[in-house]
Amino acid sequence: MPGKNLTRVEAEERAALVSVQAYAVELDLTTSDTTFATTSTLTFTATEGGATFVDFLGESVEKVTLNGQEVEAAYDGSRIPVSPVAGLNELRIEATGRYMNTGEGLHRFVDPVDDEVYLYSQFEVPNSRRMYPVFEQPDLKARFTFTVTAPSHWQVLSNSPTPEPTPTDRDGVATWTFSATEPISSYITALVAGPYDVVRDSLTSRRGEVPLGIFCRRSLTQFLDADNLFDLTKKGFEFFEAEFDQPYPFEKYDQIFTPEYNMGAMENAGCVTFNEMYVFRSKVTDAIVERRGLTVLHELAHMWFGNLVTMKWWNDLWLNESFAEWASTTCQSEATQWTEAWTTFGTHEKDWAYRQDQLSSTHPIVAPIRDLEDVEVNFDGITYAKGASVLKQLVAYVGREAFRDGLRAYFAKHRWSNTTLDDLLDELEATSGRDLRTWSKAWLETAGVNTLRPVIEVDDRGRISSAVVEQTFAPGFETLRPHRLAIGLYAVELGGAQGARLVRTARLELDLVGERTEVPELVGRVQPDLVLVNDDDLTYAKIRLDERSLATAIEHLRGFESSLPKSLVLASAWDMTRDAEMSSRTFAELVLDVLPGESDSTLIRTLLAQLTTAVHLYVAPEHRDATRRATLERLWSAATSAEPGSDAQLQLVTAAAGFTTTGDDTAYLRGLLSGDESLDGLELDTDMRWTLLTGLAGANALEDGEIDAELARDATATGQERAARARASVPTAEAKEAAWKAAVEDEGLSNSMVDAYGLGFGRLGDVSALEPFVARYHDALRSLQDRGSMALIESIVLGFYPRGLASAELRDATQGWLDAHTDSPDALRRIVAENRDPITRALAAQERDAQA
Repeated sequence: MPGKNLTRVEAEERAALVSVQAYAVELDLTTSDTTFATTSTLTFTATEGGATFVDFLGESVEKVTLNGQEVEAAYDGSRIPVSPVAGLNELRIEATGRYMNTGEGLHRFVDPVDDEVYLYSQFEVPNSRRMYPVFEQPDLKARFTFTVTAPSHWQVLSNSPTPEPTPTDRDGVATWTFSATEPISSYITALVAGPYDVVRDSLTSRRGEVPLGIFCRRSLTQFLDADNLFDLTKKGFEFFEAEFDQPYPFEKYDQIFTPEYNMGAMENAGCVTFNEMYVFRSKVTDAIVERRGLTVLHELAHMWFGNLVTMKWWNDLWLNESFAEWASTTCQSEATQWTEAWTTFGTHEKDWAYRQDQLSSTHPIVAPIRDLEDVEVNFDGITYAKGASVLKQLVAYVGREAFRDGLRAYFAKHRWSNTTLDDLLDELEATSGRDLRTWSKAWLETAGVNTLRPVIEVDDRGRISSAVVEQTFAPGFETLRPHRLAIGLYAVELGGAQGARLVRTARLELDLVGERTEVPELVGRVQPDLVLVNDDDLTYAKIRLDERSLATAIEHLRGFESSLPKSLVLASAWDMTRDAEMSSRTFAELVLDVLPGESDSTLIRTLLAQLTTAVHLYVAPEHRDATRRATLERLWSAATSAEPGSDAQLQLVTAAAGFTTTGDDTAYLRGLLSGDESLDGLELDTDMRWTLLTGLAGANALEDGEIDAELARDATATGQERAARARASVPTAEAKEAAWKAAVEDEGLSNSMVDAYGLGFGRLGDVSALEPFVARYHDALRSLQDRGSMALIESIVLGFYPRGLASAELRDATQGWLDAHTDSPDALRRIVAENRDPITRALAAQERDAQA
């Protein structure tokens, strides 16, 4: 047996043998601080007598009873072998589970503010088996009944409505017995327990009255904006019930904000858990508020797509997540105040998709998932952002109404069951009349991103004599895809209070197929100032501008009346920079010219991230320090001239603090933190204080005891994480060594603390102290396999890679490790290769920049 790594073949064999009717799960959360008692009673039928196994990752298995007879508890640390009889079976397994501190299984957290214990479950992908013995695969759905014994002052939540607790014969202890769920997969079952505070409401849905609850730790209650969250939730319910023509599937809807969370959120049926970073204790950017809205709607969409109808195996994980991304963005744009949500998607999500799709680890959207290790590293930009981009293209290809009607038929036919991609395509073909198997093969079963480039010839009168859109592919990814897209024609209009404007004068929509697509509609027109292929961002592709259009864009980029075409042109410039077709310093100048006066929060956020990469990693080493200093000066200039209290001001100050490093003048930064300096509208709240302090840390300009003093002001879990990040940001050998020892060599840190140390360790700027860690990092990789938690391993492998060096020596050391360790687990090798690839790209960009 392959230990804890379940293969697809094994899952298919087990599903052919057993069909599960019900689980009765009993949990006692009062046994100790490290373990809990867990008992599963499984009722299932077997097609024939034979051997199979139940999954469990825990401390021990005490007793196994099959059909009333005790059998050997031959537990190997991950599996419990059983031999059911043909027909109905009842299997009872009494075991001891382990609390986790890595954001997996049943996570246990102690709040440093009041020493209260908070628990929450996180099961996707294979971690329900960390809380109870289970057949851990999505196609073995069952009804779950949870019985939980816990301190009587706690809130206890699961998928079903919370019952009244029954006191036990132990003082201060009670038992909650939940009603059975609908047939669901184990990965969306849930348990949340602890003295969470709650705000309650309800809504009237198609199924009737649905109770709503929003929960958070007591120490965060003062920051919980429940009214906004309830308002958004109600809009989502109304939109999705109408769009899918299906009532909400569950009896209640709870949303719980939880600590030390690895992801944004998880769609547990009727009991959604969120990262508590979305409880805003300080001022945050509009981009973060919008992102929270998207996350809330994303998880709500899963109640239908993923929970009501569930993938058969993890190769369709992409469809689960991509659909929720598409549906939540559609809901945002059509039913909330975020009417420009698709611009945000194109600016931020697609940037993620394009980066991921150009790594050596890229894969088809429908990925070949052989086992659980494959899927654990597949929560990536392909699965989420590229998949959603392609769904948007599919909607354009078949038409919105046909897409909606196909979804409605899909939900009606397959509710409470498991499906594959073919089941969805069947319904969409029926409603649209389109052949989607050919479309699917090109878009879903191949990897890589195409580049679309307009080739325009003009006669001596300035009129277009020939117009073609060329489609190319990257070496090794020889697929040309069908694109339904728009071409926008823009003219420069001079004058006016705002200066020159770029106005769209015409829009053409067409099907693009093959290497060259003629565009006869353009022939005979006066050449526009700018031709924008993929205007309105309907398809998924990198775009290029012709020479005239690029010159127009560079000169008049702030003249666009809408943020979407501006973001598309900037994305093209960023692609060119990443592909070493444009100097990194040219791109940096372009961004620094655009930032002053820009108000689109997500665009500012994305541009600042790209600017950081360009300046610190892509600029040629001989120009880097001068470019960074000039960039820092421009950022402070933009920050101090930004509208007081604006989103732009907040982001620009944060970016300037992040660019500060050894040798910089930190007097202004110090003055803002101390209050000796002020910037009209800038709130010196808790998180801004940490931002400024970390900027001083990055410049090695801290005073003795300054971090400890700040932590005393913010003696919270988040304060501990920010302090760890600040300590690790100091650009000295001693600070980097301390962070390395705490997170990499020592054990016991929570996932969030490891992440915090990693963020500081890898801070860009003065990275000279990272040079000794090139060898140490690669030497440490093999030992990480013994850490047991994939989430923890990933945090270390990503967070402590010394990418800031961006050197040939680093690339060669990483490649050398990959060459020498071909027998290492595929998941580990993939993460290491994904660290190497951006360094290879950075070296090419540096070479191009050196020529400028």
